Amino acid sequence: MHSGTEVPLPRRMTRAVDVGAVTIGGGNSIVVQSMTNTDTRDASSTSHQINRLAEAGAELVRVAVPDMEAAETLRQLCSESSVPLVADIHFDHRLALAAISAGVSKVRINPGNIGSQSRVREVAAAAAGADIPIRVGVNAGSLPHDIREKYGVSARGMVETALRETQALTRAGFSSVVLSLKASDVPTTIAANQLMSGRADHPLHLGITEAGAEWRGTIKSSVGIGYLLGQGIGDTIRVSLTGDPVQEVRAAWEILSAWNLRRRGPNIVSCPTCGRCTVDLPAIVREVERGLSACTIPLTVAVMGCEVNGPGEAREADVGLACGRGVGLLMREGEVVDRVNENEMVQALLALVWAYGERKE
Repeated sequence: MHSGTEVPLPRRMTRAVDVGAVTIGGGNSIVVQSMTNTDTRDASSTSHQINRLAEAGAELVRVAVPDMEAAETLRQLCSESSVPLVADIHFDHRLALAAISAGVSKVRINPGNIGSQSRVREVAAAAAGADIPIRVGVNAGSLPHDIREKYGVSARGMVETALRETQALTRAGFSSVVLSLKASDVPTTIAANQLMSGRADHPLHLGITEAGAEWRGTIKSSVGIGYLLGQGIGDTIRVSLTGDPVQEVRAAWEILSAWNLRRRGPNIVSCPTCGRCTVDLPAIVREVERGLSACTIPLTVAVMGCEVNGPGEAREADVGLACGRGVGLLMREGEVVDRVNENEMVQALLALVWAYGERKE
C-alpha cells in the first residue's frame, strides 16, 4: 500500500541465458550474485560461505579456481550448494575444462589471460557439451597487449576485447554468452557498458571491480551500477568489496531496491536527525535493522525522530514509528494503532512489522 512510487525504468532487451535454474537477461529480474573469498580447496569453509551468501540473497555464487585441486573440490561444492556455482578461470584453460567436468553451472574466462583462440574453442566445446554458458569477463587492468597498444586502457579497448572474444565463440558455434566490462574507475565502467549495450544483445553483468572496502566500495558501486541500471542497462550485478562478501549481497539488494527494481526485505526509512530529536535515533534504527535482518518481506518501515516530519513520513509507510519526548506513536497503513513508552518502542515496532508481514504473506 505504501511501498513508494514505482519508477518505470526502461530495460534493454537481451537474449536469455540459463545458469542452472537461474535465467539472466531476456527481460527477467536482475540477478544478484557474489563471490567467495575462502580457499576453494577448503570445501568445508567454502561451502559454509556459499550457504551464507545464499541466505543473504545471492542467486549465483562464483568461486576462484586457482589450480586442479580447487577444480576437483568443485564437484563436492556443486553437490552441496543450493544456488548455481560459477567457476572463475584465469591463465589455464584446463582449469575451465576440469570445472565444467565437476558440474559448475557457468565458467568465467578473461580474454586477457586465458591463452590462444584454440584454447578458447576447446572451452567453448566443453561448455556446449555441458549446456552451460560462458561469461567473458573483461577487466580494464588486463586487456590484451595489442588492444592496449591501440586503444589504451579505455572503454573502447574493453569493448573491442569483449567483441573479439565473443566473435571467436560465435565462430566456434557457441552463443550462450554473458559479458562483463569492469574497471575500478566508475566513468570508464559506465562508458564501456554504454558502448557495449549498442553493439551486442548479450546479457551484461555489471560491477565496479576492485571498488575498495565496504564504505567506499559500496558508494562507488552504487554510483556506477545504479547509473547503468537507470538507463536500462544490466541483467545481473555483483558489488565487489574488500571484506565479507555477504555485505556485497546486501549492497546489491539495496541498489536494486533504490530503483524499485527488486526488493528483498524491508525498506527502512529514517530521518537524518536534527536538534529537535529527543531520542537516540541512530541507536534505535540500528536496533530495528538488527531485529529485521532476517525479514525478507518487502515492506516500508519508517523510524522518525521528531514531530516535524515524523507523523507524516510514518503515515506513508506500511508500518511506522514517530518518536517524541519519552513516547512513540506506532502506525500501520497510515493509522495510529498505539502509543508506547520510549523503552518499549523498538520491540513494539518489531512486533508490529512481523505481524503485518505475516498478514501480507
